[in-house]
Amino acid sequence: MILPYLAFFFLGAIVPQVAQGANDTHTIPIRTHSLYAPYVDQDLQNRWFDFGADAIVNTNKHIRLTQDRPHQMGWLWSRLPLSSDNFELEIAFSVDGQHAHLFGDGMAIWLTSTRAQPGPVFGSIDKFEGLGIIIDTFPNAKHPYSFPRIIGALGDGTKSYDLSNDGAGNEDGACSAAVRGAEIATKLRITYIKNDYLKVTLHYKSWDEWAPCFTIPNVVLPPRPYLGFSALTGDVSDAHDIISVQANSFVTQTPYSSGRRQATTRSKPTKGWGGFFFKLTLLCVACFGGFMGYRIYREKVASKRF
Repeated sequence: MILPYLAFFFLGAIVPQVAQGANDTHTIPIRTHSLYAPYVDQDLQNRWFDFGADAIVNTNKHIRLTQDRPHQMGWLWSRLPLSSDNFELEIAFSVDGQHAHLFGDGMAIWLTSTRAQPGPVFGSIDKFEGLGIIIDTFPNAKHPYSFPRIIGALGDGTKSYDLSNDGAGNEDGACSAAVRGAEIATKLRITYIKNDYLKVTLHYKSWDEWAPCFTIPNVVLPPRPYLGFSALTGDVSDAHDIISVQANSFVTQTPYSSGRRQATTRSKPTKGWGGFFFKLTLLCVACFGGFMGYRIYREKVASKRF
């Protein structure tokens, strides 16, 4: 009779630990890469971000990368690189203007090895190393898909971005989405798990509805990339605004997950096989002790009979 109770005690000590560690993942805010109004301090500077060229700050509303004027360019870049291996960025932005038919050119979100280098690719340099997420609003060529077009392009530092074909040869993932002049807040969410995947989802159709845009598997970003934003207008124009940036790092307490590898930026140490074998040894000792006790008891009962 003692064996079932010992087994129950043994399993009861182990099972809660397994269930508790099944999928314990949460996030930690990254203050150095988050941005909210009023954006600047009393010296009209931001501790964590630089902005320049034609970018202007409206402390109540947004950082406007370009006004709705031709031939403007503006940028906004983090001063520090991202040190988290696994992170999520949620960017609230706006692309809009007075023009109903002709507008452009667009804006971009960058995760690259260099920072704050103006250039022809939506306000940033060509031949970048890292990731560019392009929000292209003006088609330079004919395509079977509609614009605005959100394009994910990975650069190795040597390959040029094909502006004349709207990056058609640079696409690692893309979707068409009516993010210009949307009736609700337009947001873009980037979820990155190191060496695993990068996923982009969009918020522009209705409140609290996130639409998938694209997923790029097996992504390897540069170590410690900078986060940046840039925009460009040509003969046609739009206002391109960054409203807020919410950055979070993934934290998990387990080394496994279903289907995907869990992020392991920070983790609590998990109990290894040593604890399991220690408990198994205790169980064996208890069982052996119970068996010997029962045997001695039977021998005493038998001796009394004689």
